[in-house]
Amino acid sequence: MNRLAPFLALLISVMFTALSQASALESHFEHLKSKKVSEKMDALNAIATTGDPQAETILNQMLEGKLYYIKSTGEFVYIEKGDDKKYTAYSALTNEVVGSFKKRKLKKIRVNNQIRGEIRTALAAIQLTSPDPELRLQAVRNLRDALNPNMLPALKKSLAREETDKITSALETTIAAIEFANGDIEVQLASSAVLADSDDPKILALFKQTLDKTAKPSDLASAIEKSIEIIESRQQLYGVAENLFFGLSAGSVLLLSAIGLAITFGVMGVINMAHGEMMMIGAYTTFGIQVLFPNFIDYSLFIAIPAAFLVSGLVGILIERTVIRHLYGRPLETLLATFGISLVLQQAVRTFVSPQNQSVENPGWMSGSLEITESFALTYNRLYIILFSLVIFFALMGLLKKSLFGLQMRAVTQNRAMANSMGIRSGWVDALTFGLGSGVAGIAGVALSQITNVGPNLGQNYIIDSFMVVVFGGVGNLWGTLVAAMGLGVVNKLIEPWAGAVLAKIIVLVFIILFIQRRPRGLFALKGRAVEG
Repeated sequence: MNRLAPFLALLISVMFTALSQASALESHFEHLKSKKVSEKMDALNAIATTGDPQAETILNQMLEGKLYYIKSTGEFVYIEKGDDKKYTAYSALTNEVVGSFKKRKLKKIRVNNQIRGEIRTALAAIQLTSPDPELRLQAVRNLRDALNPNMLPALKKSLAREETDKITSALETTIAAIEFANGDIEVQLASSAVLADSDDPKILALFKQTLDKTAKPSDLASAIEKSIEIIESRQQLYGVAENLFFGLSAGSVLLLSAIGLAITFGVMGVINMAHGEMMMIGAYTTFGIQVLFPNFIDYSLFIAIPAAFLVSGLVGILIERTVIRHLYGRPLETLLATFGISLVLQQAVRTFVSPQNQSVENPGWMSGSLEITESFALTYNRLYIILFSLVIFFALMGLLKKSLFGLQMRAVTQNRAMANSMGIRSGWVDALTFGLGSGVAGIAGVALSQITNVGPNLGQNYIIDSFMVVVFGGVGNLWGTLVAAMGLGVVNKLIEPWAGAVLAKIIVLVFIILFIQRRPRGLFALKGRAVEG
């Protein structure tokens, strides 16, 4: 019997704790029936702080409009609609089935927008104890939005046990924000110094709202103005960094699209106005693969990249063998012919696929963003595109420098007649080069499908910019294409905030025109028949 005594004591303690928690929850239920919003909100805060794991379920059911009580007994339940016009009721305390009722036997706990906001705040307070760091962090930020002083004890308790630096910093900021919004002048002065280190845009808004209501001149007004200045200067730096990032991602797409032009224009002297449609074909190949394999979205790009390269490359070879090879040495006629081909390809897509834009889903590993600060994050899709474009660039450099095909292509570029006399079949080199350029454009379409919708006019938005990159960087020079693509992408994005998108493009175009007047062969001149002609 002595051995059983500790076990029985533990069992009684657990049962007593469970009963006390249930009674603690139940004691607040009556206030939820009140018509007074203030009583309901006090009850919600009390339920959230009981520590009962059932509290989260109750609040979620209330938020979804499923929390009721049985009129005859007053027992709180949440309901699910059945097939026989009756509702299955589950106990709010135990989740056990209570019975099946007609709706007139039940009374709904009414909620409005104000109460919904309070419920979300209460749920966030419960989630402060979650084992998931991301959930705790999000809960802290949700409580920062509410600025509810009743949550200060729970936040300070959470701060005392938190071990993750990022969440600790977020908790300190949230506590300071609530104290700043609800405290006296001395508290506000102390909190403003803490909040000046925050990158949350809501803190800046809170400072500005408080400043509008604060008497001037005063110590508090001066402190707030200083904090605003610190935050805004930091926000400007983040804005420049964000524009730089978007410029690099735009430049990466330009790089992929312009590499093909740099190769075909440099080797064959062909002005290919259908190059944008090769990008469109690559983008539609990505869309088609996702339609064919809807359950493998996360792996679709690994199929789409080689598929887009092959499809666009084969279309490019077909165009070169049927049209382009008859027009060598006549650049104006190749321009007109390829422009006609581009119109044919666009209309073919409208006729056989759809005239409407299509959306391509991002794989899970490309969704979301890498958070640097609360107001500055790098989206994964653009980050991967930058890395992907560099991989393609260096792979292409290796192909052209180390392979037999690359050697033959450079030979044809530098002196076609001599290459022919050495036994190089320049016709096939032209065809494969055109196919290679078109295939790389198809890969650019895969990348582009991850940041915009796919449509028949997709390539037209990039063809002019791609030609500018090729001419500015130096015809046929891949390093020049890399520098020009990244440079133009970044410059364009840095000018846009104050000049606008259209004027920014005009400024860049004027700069390139003036630059070409001084250096007709671009940044990195390459000797070859295309540039010498």
